[in-house]
Amino acid sequence: MAFIRKRGNSYYLVHNVRRGGRVEQIHLACLGRRPRISEEVIRGVSRKHPFVRVDWNDLREKASHELIHPMQNDAAYLRNLLADIRNVHMDIADLHLPVLELANDPELRGQLTAELKLLRGTLDVKLNQFRRSKSLSLRG
Repeated sequence: MAFIRKRGNSYYLVHNVRRGGRVEQIHLACLGRRPRISEEVIRGVSRKHPFVRVDWNDLREKASHELIHPMQNDAAYLRNLLADIRNVHMDIADLHLPVLELANDPELRGQLTAELKLLRGTLDVKLNQFRRSKSLSLRG
């Protein structure tokens, strides 16, 4: 049965197998600094390791619990998040649309457009939450 393991600052999806009387871990997928089980991870693991039994619902539940803990009073986590936001900001700012047109991949353009719209929506929600919490703290 596959499980999530943390090594250093990253999470991995691994599976134990017994070979020659010894237990070895098979690396199924890198989940990054935050253990998210996406459809892409599921497809990749299912394709590369079709005989490994995986309870995806259980793993998603465990991953969601892991996501809560790093954010609680963790200045290092917030500093890393801030650095990630700055990097994404610069990557998007450096994105030249003519290059995207030259890629001649309508599916890729559609995915990029959808992700940018999703990012805009997420940012709007978070900024509204900050505004509300700020106005509540000013009243109290």
